[in-house]
Amino acid sequence: MAISHRIRGRTPNADYWPGFVDAMATLLLVLVFLLSIFMLTQFFLAKSISGKDSALDNLRSQVSELADLLALEQRENADLQSTILSLTDALASAEDESASIAALLAEGAGSGDREAVLLSQLNEEQRVSAEALAQVELVNQQLAALRRQLASLEQALEASEAKDRESDAQIADLGRRLNSALARKVQELARYRSEFFARLKEALGNRDDIEVVGDRFVLQSEILFASGSAEISPEGKRELRKIAIAIREITAEIPQDINWILRVDGHTDATPIRTAEFPSNWHLANARALSVVQNLIDGGVAESRLSSAGFAEFHPLAEGAGEASNRRNRRIEFKLTER
Repeated sequence: MAISHRIRGRTPNADYWPGFVDAMATLLLVLVFLLSIFMLTQFFLAKSISGKDSALDNLRSQVSELADLLALEQRENADLQSTILSLTDALASAEDESASIAALLAEGAGSGDREAVLLSQLNEEQRVSAEALAQVELVNQQLAALRRQLASLEQALEASEAKDRESDAQIADLGRRLNSALARKVQELARYRSEFFARLKEALGNRDDIEVVGDRFVLQSEILFASGSAEISPEGKRELRKIAIAIREITAEIPQDINWILRVDGHTDATPIRTAEFPSNWHLANARALSVVQNLIDGGVAESRLSSAGFAEFHPLAEGAGEASNRRNRRIEFKLTER
């Protein structure tokens, strides 16, 4: 009984949760309602703006059409003004003609006045005819003068053509003489070349390793240089001294009007060389030719009569890769030619 009495007498606790849920639901409904109102407002506002853009585009199109119409009206107005000016000029001309006709009609009232007018017009026409005839006579005189000038020019042209033909004949004759003189010089140079080669062979003792190939005097490189070297050996210097003496002797005999030069050409075989001094066969061939030229200059040969060239392994005398071909292709050539 005591326990029951305490339960019945206990103060009841307050339950707030259902009210809080109701308040939150009401707030959520209000937010959804406001959001719906905002979206509807945005929709109608966008639709209204789109309609205004369309209307603005239509207005712009209408303004463009009105501008085109205005330009067309302006052009038509200018055409009308031009037509009005033309009609005005035509009207003024018509009025002038009417006045002239009226004046002639007034003059016709008296025959004496009419005859005087006609005589005056006849005299004026005769004066104009006389001036025209004078101008025609002047033109005829000018035409005759032009014809005389044309005849003079034709005579000068014929004289010039005759002089040109004479000059062409002289040029042709000079060409034939020049070719003949050149041929004689070439023949003389060939004769001195043959004599020069004969003296060289004789000076060098008609050695087997020396030969004449066409218009070139050929020495094998072994006569002058050691293998892979551009320094002339003592034996080579002795041989080049003989060649220098022969060149000086033949130089004294060649006429001064023959402009000749002795070209020294360096050739190697096909075996490549790769050294610090000679990176290629080109370097070796040129160096050997220059060494021979310098030695001949030291031997008293005029520098103005000498030149050098290098051909490396190209332009061989003998085909093939054997030692006999290589020995023949390793050579120094002397070519006496016209400068």
